[in-house]
Amino acid sequence: MLIAEHSGERAILVHLDGNAPELREDPHEFQELAVSAGAVVASFVQVSRHQPTARFLIGSGKVEELRQLVLSEGADLVIFNHALTPSQERNLERALECRVLDRIGLILDIFAQRAQTYEGKLQVELAQLEHISTRLVRSRTDLSRQQGGIGLRGPGETQLESDRRLLRVRVRQIKSRLEKVRNQRQLARRSRQRADMPSISLVGYTNTGKSTLFNLLTESQVYAADQLFATLDPTVRRVQIPELGAVTLADTVGFIRHLPHKLVEAFRATLEESANADLLLHMIDAQSPERDEQIQQVQNVLQEIEADDVRMLEVYNKVDLLDNVEPHIQRDEEGKPIRVWISAYKEQGIGLLQQAIAELLEEEIYIVTVRLSQQQSRLRAKLFDLNAVQEEIHAEDGTSVLKLRVAKMELDKLLSHEGITVADFFAQFAQ
Repeated sequence: MLIAEHSGERAILVHLDGNAPELREDPHEFQELAVSAGAVVASFVQVSRHQPTARFLIGSGKVEELRQLVLSEGADLVIFNHALTPSQERNLERALECRVLDRIGLILDIFAQRAQTYEGKLQVELAQLEHISTRLVRSRTDLSRQQGGIGLRGPGETQLESDRRLLRVRVRQIKSRLEKVRNQRQLARRSRQRADMPSISLVGYTNTGKSTLFNLLTESQVYAADQLFATLDPTVRRVQIPELGAVTLADTVGFIRHLPHKLVEAFRATLEESANADLLLHMIDAQSPERDEQIQQVQNVLQEIEADDVRMLEVYNKVDLLDNVEPHIQRDEEGKPIRVWISAYKEQGIGLLQQAIAELLEEEIYIVTVRLSQQQSRLRAKLFDLNAVQEEIHAEDGTSVLKLRVAKMELDKLLSHEGITVADFFAQFAQ
């Protein structure tokens, strides 16, 4: 439930233009974040500031201008498109006489609204509590209000009433529960691996169309919308890829510029779906003017979760919004797919994407024809048990000619139990 739909929480947005890397944020994305959180944008203020100040981040003269704007607009809070230190946040609240929220708090609030599963809610609460722990010295009279508000949802207003000791106890409890969830996820992942299914994970900047593509490929009804962080809770489905067979496809939380480290840590169990995948589909908004920067931000997060060495296929989405660009596959010098241009919304190029996926993952699969004598009936039966036999022909000499399609891992395991090396198997039986 968005606060703006009921109470009309009015916000003044403050964006700093400067040369410092930590101040480089996208003002349009900032406004989208605020609206996603449920704010009614009363005013958008851009401040030229190349050297942030320790006390307010911005100059004292601009603080006074903001104070007057808060009064004239009847604003409930001021949101900064940058990270504020706890002392800067306190100083600004005193000077402006209203609540102040930074970019991290804004993203955390959106996550608090969107998380639906038990695991997702725990992860968001952990990130919020660790963020709040540095801000416990705020005014109790201000934070004792129970009606909520942007930046105060989730555990905010209740946990800030607690002392640091109780907060630490709650953090330990959540981490313990998340560890159990993480172990369960690892068991489920191992089960999928034993089921002989390659794993694919959708990653990308927020609002690039991951959930739309996920629904298209899996015929699911995962929530998809043209808004930032529409998907928080990971979803894994089984899907059939032509010329390849069954795979598991995971839809994950979208990344964003300067994604708070606390969120990366809190969602680590979820993001491990990407780190342990056989293939990453990196969804990219092909028509975004910030495309290159968004690609780099995704690479940064993948590196942080140690998934940057996983094989990747770039999926340039929304080609229907580009002029003179048709769905197609781009290949490297060896002829392997590296990039596919599609439109998930218009369902264009999906066959090309499936073709590229099959080409990249077929290296994990043996496709071979073997001839087995009646003495190898035990091995023949086990190949059938693996669902590895696509076709069988009985020859006149009593042998069976089998056309196999089987994951390398599964065949290697079967042959190991039978005391046969892979090299000997192909040398003796392959046609």
